[in-house]
Amino acid sequence: MTKKASLSEMLNIEFPVIMAPMFLVSNEEMIIEAIKNGITGAIPALNYRTVDELREAIRRIKKATDGPFGINLIVNKSNFLYREQLKACCEEGISYFITSLGSPAETIAMSKQYGVKVFCDVVDAKYARKVEELGADAIIAVNKEAGGHAGPTPFSELIPALKKECKIPVISAGGIGDGHGIKEMLDLGADGVSMGSIFIATKEAPVSQGYKDACVQYGAKDIVLTTKLSGTPCTVINTPYVSKIGTSQNFLETFLNKNKKLKKWFKALTFMRGMKSLQKAAFSTTYKTVWCAGPSIEYVKEILSVSEVIDKLKSDFNEPAK
Repeated sequence: MTKKASLSEMLNIEFPVIMAPMFLVSNEEMIIEAIKNGITGAIPALNYRTVDELREAIRRIKKATDGPFGINLIVNKSNFLYREQLKACCEEGISYFITSLGSPAETIAMSKQYGVKVFCDVVDAKYARKVEELGADAIIAVNKEAGGHAGPTPFSELIPALKKECKIPVISAGGIGDGHGIKEMLDLGADGVSMGSIFIATKEAPVSQGYKDACVQYGAKDIVLTTKLSGTPCTVINTPYVSKIGTSQNFLETFLNKNKKLKKWFKALTFMRGMKSLQKAAFSTTYKTVWCAGPSIEYVKEILSVSEVIDKLKSDFNEPAK
């Protein structure tokens, strides 16, 4: 690398990659391996049932390595533990937050008191400007190819638009599956990348063998958007069960999701129900399987260790242009 990307400088890491936070998938072992191999990683706070469990996990990671890592916070009303999680993470001294699905104002205000950086998920320039004004340290540009809650805009349009509108670093999230993709994003102007789906089928991931095998066997063409899990479009593998139940909310669900008086509670209920569905599928393979993943599983050809995946990313990145 002839030019050190801003993400590398911000977090003092060798390679400008965040192992993206993945609900139920990300764990301490994966984060520790990521740090040991020159990148960083984040875990969703909701991967832990209680705030005490979250604190203990942070302490275990800090004991195993002194590298940077982050916690992903859902900052809207569907996350009933949000404020407790925010306080605990600040007190335990994490390196950064990644905020999703809501206003990061409160997170940014508290984080500044503790010296914790805040990276905010955004899908357009309008919201990016808002979080920059609030004091965000970087933007996670969630594009159309992202896994989980994807954005509406392709990276080829989103990155240049955000670089034009904002002064803080832009980290590209979505559709990156190899080192060549990382180089493409940096050449387009990104200051780093966030990659998740290619790490699902790793030896350290705690999910079922069926989930890992699916990431190897299925590809980009098999990824579909569903609103059944959280009310917000979310990417899943189009298994026979997903094809059977469909990907859209029914009439009653759609009505409740739009009702001014009821939508807050219905969204929270939908989110909780969807997360339980994902949890059941992640750790056991049944005919009712819903696996969350993004199009970058196209690049997953075998089950490797986190270290082997990162080595391959670096090798591809450093290949001379043909």
